[in-house]
Amino acid sequence: MLAHLHFKGRKLVMFICIIAFLLYLFYAAFLLFFSPYRQAAHEMGPRYNLIPLKTITNYIRASDHLDFKIWFTNLAGNVFAFIPLGFFLPLLFKRFNSFWRTSLWVVATTASVEIIQFITHVGSFDVDDIILNAIGGIIGYVLFKILFRIQIFWEK
Repeated sequence: MLAHLHFKGRKLVMFICIIAFLLYLFYAAFLLFFSPYRQAAHEMGPRYNLIPLKTITNYIRASDHLDFKIWFTNLAGNVFAFIPLGFFLPLLFKRFNSFWRTSLWVVATTASVEIIQFITHVGSFDVDDIILNAIGGIIGYVLFKILFRIQIFWEK
């Protein structure tokens, strides 16, 4: 989408957005596969959850007994982690201008991450992570659309 807009400094903005997207991808890959937390998960052995909303419900029920940082990191962290993906895909690639295409890509990406984490024992497969990550990607897409609409109004 950004490539189709015409304004002074567009090439520089496009370059900065591509660099920001690549930095996001590298940082996300580090967090998802190489962070110390993932190494600790490896030591616990492979685990999985195939029941939708089970982990989310367990965290909410236990929120009175859990440290806020643990609760927040596991629920909101999964949402926030994929907001940039939902934002950058339609910003940088015209084919992701569709809500459904972007949403499906985010779900496919996060499902792939969950499968790779399970196979490589650097985490667990949790369908709730896919749900939370998809929510994050959708929020990113909606933010993109809002900002794009605001930008269109500014040009008029």
